[in-house]
Amino acid sequence: MKIFTVEQIRRLDEYTIQHEPIASIDLMERAARAFCNWFVKQLPDRNRQVFVFCGPGNNGGDGFAIARMLGRDFYEVKAFLLKTSGTMSRDCQENFEKIRFGACAFEEINASSSFPDLPPGSIVIDAIFGSGLSRPVERYWADFIKHLNQLPVKRVSVDIPSGMFADKPTTGTSFCAHFTFSFEMPKLGFLFSENFSRVGSWSYGSIGLDRNFIQNEPTPWHLLDKKMVKPIIHQRKSHDHKGTFGHALLVAGSYGKIGAAILAARACLRSGAGLVTVHAPKCAYEILQIAFPEAMVSVDEHQFAVTEVHEDLSKYKAIGIGCGLGTNELTAHGLADFLEKTTIPIVLDADGLNLLAGHPDLFRLIPKNSILTPHPKEFERMFGQSSDDFSRNELQRLKAQELGIYLLMKGANTAVACPDGTCFFNSTGNPGMATGGSGDVLTGILTGLLAQGYTPLETCLLGVYLHGLAGDLAMKDLQQEALLASDITDHFGKAFIQLKTAA
Repeated sequence: MKIFTVEQIRRLDEYTIQHEPIASIDLMERAARAFCNWFVKQLPDRNRQVFVFCGPGNNGGDGFAIARMLGRDFYEVKAFLLKTSGTMSRDCQENFEKIRFGACAFEEINASSSFPDLPPGSIVIDAIFGSGLSRPVERYWADFIKHLNQLPVKRVSVDIPSGMFADKPTTGTSFCAHFTFSFEMPKLGFLFSENFSRVGSWSYGSIGLDRNFIQNEPTPWHLLDKKMVKPIIHQRKSHDHKGTFGHALLVAGSYGKIGAAILAARACLRSGAGLVTVHAPKCAYEILQIAFPEAMVSVDEHQFAVTEVHEDLSKYKAIGIGCGLGTNELTAHGLADFLEKTTIPIVLDADGLNLLAGHPDLFRLIPKNSILTPHPKEFERMFGQSSDDFSRNELQRLKAQELGIYLLMKGANTAVACPDGTCFFNSTGNPGMATGGSGDVLTGILTGLLAQGYTPLETCLLGVYLHGLAGDLAMKDLQQEALLASDITDHFGKAFIQLKTAA
């Protein structure tokens, strides 16, 4: 799914109005109906009072239409017109007039009004400022929004929380929603952690905007969903064998961190690789052979650390390096030697990335189309600090293009920046996956998919989606607090089934 800027969405609205054709007021009606259909499923209790706060623009027009529809659907609704400016948009005025003639109770609020005192447990719908907001909310209206945020109510935003910017960092006061419903597609800002307290749990729904415009309009940002990921999965043939699915090498582990190598190796095989060899220090040999007999072990000459790989690397279809590797100078020299020898795209994670940060001259040795998987702190060590999530995403996309690599920023809505400048945000996963070893599992998945012949792009998209989906399935069985990294791997099978059988 494409993610558009505010300006692109504005042009999409105009194009739909002109070419469907449809009157703007009727498109607003369609948007309000989509919101209400979602709302009654999300908050079906009609014994809770609903208060809809509407500004004078088109977001307020949506709010007045929503108030009218919810009132007809037997909710107890009261609408408020917030006079934040001197004029109302034409469509807002029309929907306000319908409210005034008995659709539901209403009240006007201006910059000298006292703040409303709402019953605890009621529902506040925010339709004050839409995505077209051009400057931070200040003075009375900033205090008004802060007042709403402090009330013991359930807060819901229409399209975007008021005061939040969709395409740049939010610097002023904003509404903090428990739920946000966005029209047609999510806003870019929804996908960044700096806005999580603003948008809450967000959803989106189509309001019938023009499909041809959406298909033809370019954007670097996309949201991964099942429809995008399902066609990537390779179909296995009856005569396939383990050689068909590739031999993967994992260079991983050091004294005290052999578990990382085991987690990565298990995930690599569970993702479908035919064979897995782990190159690890001598101290790992017995542990790996006992803990994970399905994997083969290549032993380094050093007792406690990986220092070099003497094997013929040409026999491997994919190579992953970094899990639990350590960052001593012997290992740094070993990584340099390894990068000199390999020509195929590799997966670099964890201490592999920390070694790059400490030895930036090694970046030139990374094969094109390789996959690097930093979390935010590792990214910062490699490329420097960013002032906000928007600038960090811009830097992430820039570095992916400069180095000719796939750069995965791990976290909620893991972002995959590609060599061509595009960026995909994952839609699966949950906070229970924020536990030691989850990154090692992702490295194993990615290496296993590469070994099976998936392209680096296919590997990234399928890998992050599968990783998050398995985590979601594990969470349902175990709850977030009890989830372990190995539980993610144990749910790969269910994740593949769900993906393959998805409509």
